[in-house]
Amino acid sequence: MVRFTVLASGSKGNSTVVSGGRTRILVDAGLSCRELFRRMKLAGEEPETLNAIVITHEHSDHVGGLAVTARKLGIPVYFTEGTHRAWMRWLTPRRQMTYAQWLERCRRQAAERQAEADTARDAGETDEADLPAESGPVSPGPASPTMGRMDAAEPITEAADPGPATEQASTPVLSRREDPTWLPAVEYFQAGQPFEIGDIAVSPFTIPHDAADPVGFVFRSEGVRMGFATDLGYIPPNVKAQLTGVDLLLLESNHDLEMLRDGPYPWSVKQRVLSRVGHLSNEAASEFLQNGYDGQAAYVILAHLSESNNLPELARVTAERALSGRASLLANRLLLAAQHEFLSGIYF
Repeated sequence: MVRFTVLASGSKGNSTVVSGGRTRILVDAGLSCRELFRRMKLAGEEPETLNAIVITHEHSDHVGGLAVTARKLGIPVYFTEGTHRAWMRWLTPRRQMTYAQWLERCRRQAAERQAEADTARDAGETDEADLPAESGPVSPGPASPTMGRMDAAEPITEAADPGPATEQASTPVLSRREDPTWLPAVEYFQAGQPFEIGDIAVSPFTIPHDAADPVGFVFRSEGVRMGFATDLGYIPPNVKAQLTGVDLLLLESNHDLEMLRDGPYPWSVKQRVLSRVGHLSNEAASEFLQNGYDGQAAYVILAHLSESNNLPELARVTAERALSGRASLLANRLLLAAQHEFLSGIYF
């Protein structure tokens, strides 16, 4: 049996359970662990049966409850490497400095070490053989090609690039309890390279969004194909190709263009949402459903609706108009995923 259950969809948290055979996958963990478990139980999904978590991208509404949920269940998390690194940087406290400040700190530390050695020599506490080989201040060492091209005003983030080995050695090692990025297991995948988790085949594909390495998915189990595409500014050819021949299509319908333009967001945020790495509008989703979609899915689920810049009725009417020529008893039953309540499981 194959089941698809949307637990939450929207800017405040996203999470879906995909079940096939004996395998259960959680797609994103954008709610708190407690809320995820509560909704799963209400939806008839047992959290203890989850086998893995797969992540589309590192934005907080998709990973907010990730670490606690994975630790609680002791299950692996599947990321692209870029998404994992971005998630770790987001969780790790960082202190920025310019390249000039970093260089000055390295020189100061080297001078301090040399001064300590000179003091020990003058006091007769150290044999000559134990002294450092350098007699003058120690430089921070040759810069890497990338570091060599850095402007003196360009900030360095210590968590992302800890610098020389001397600094790494002084960084305290956190315990599992203290490390916010610790996970029971991490598995990497790459867009365009299918893989399997138990009884579910996963085909990840690149999507255009302002994240490190965002992806959508097609899940396949027992002959059923389920397409998953949210958080994308437009639908490029590779996404259209992936969403061909699916039995279930979950597609973003984030905002109404007029509501967004007249809405409360700052202009900079509006520009981001409207950009080609932002979010899909009702109109863009409708255009795809009318002209780029093959009409084969038994279910079409509109997802990631904005609470500030959209209305469920607007999203539904716009999509229904696009699907009007393809309505049938067996295909294109239109559903809307919500932010504050789960969408009952769809069975195949």
